[in-house]
Amino acid sequence: MSATGSTVHLDATPAPISFDPTKSAVIVVDMQNDFCSKGGMFDLAGHDIGLARDTIPPIARLLAGARRAGMHVVYLVHGFLPDLSDAGGPRSRNWLLNKDLNIGKEIIAPDGSKGRIHIRNTWNTKVVDELKPEPTDLIVYKNRFSGFYATDLDEQLRALGVDTLFLTGTTTSVCVESTLRDASFRDYTSVLLADCMGEALGEEFHAASQKVIATRFGWVSQSSDLLRQLSGAR
Repeated sequence: MSATGSTVHLDATPAPISFDPTKSAVIVVDMQNDFCSKGGMFDLAGHDIGLARDTIPPIARLLAGARRAGMHVVYLVHGFLPDLSDAGGPRSRNWLLNKDLNIGKEIIAPDGSKGRIHIRNTWNTKVVDELKPEPTDLIVYKNRFSGFYATDLDEQLRALGVDTLFLTGTTTSVCVESTLRDASFRDYTSVLLADCMGEALGEEFHAASQKVIATRFGWVSQSSDLLRQLSGAR
């Protein structure tokens, strides 16, 4: 891939798209210990983390190919301030949902370190080891489902000249879809990579998100197709 980039064509639903890899970013949503690891928030609450973990290998393959092609990589990490002042008031849906998951509770993490459920800069909100960020990647903390809410994500993407986003992570119908919708409102070309999604609420939610995104908010494709096209463009 040349320094100035080149145009890549990708099959997608509802229609093919073209993009410049050097003006594109892979967005990795919430692939952190609280959602994806034993001893994390979801696991401790009795939720199945298997589907989230199933997305780790395809996301890892995608990131390797994307970096080779000159694409940017951005990690969104869901975590609150230690005093929970950014978690919403006692009547907010955000607060009530997270209260039920014991946010702020101190734990001993599987690696022996002290953790706190859903709190920034702890084992709980660390990206899983298999998808460890590289020094040139962006890491953006968020405190709501969308990565654009009350963050500088848009400003950082604009500064990099990014106009196309490829979304991966967990969960499809909540944080991923919320972020993609907000991206569409900001006029990014936004692509859901359906094989790089984990959906804790059930397959019907995963399918519904794909349908509504392809109908109104963006495009849907597969990471295997994207990697094949990136490889051919090099």
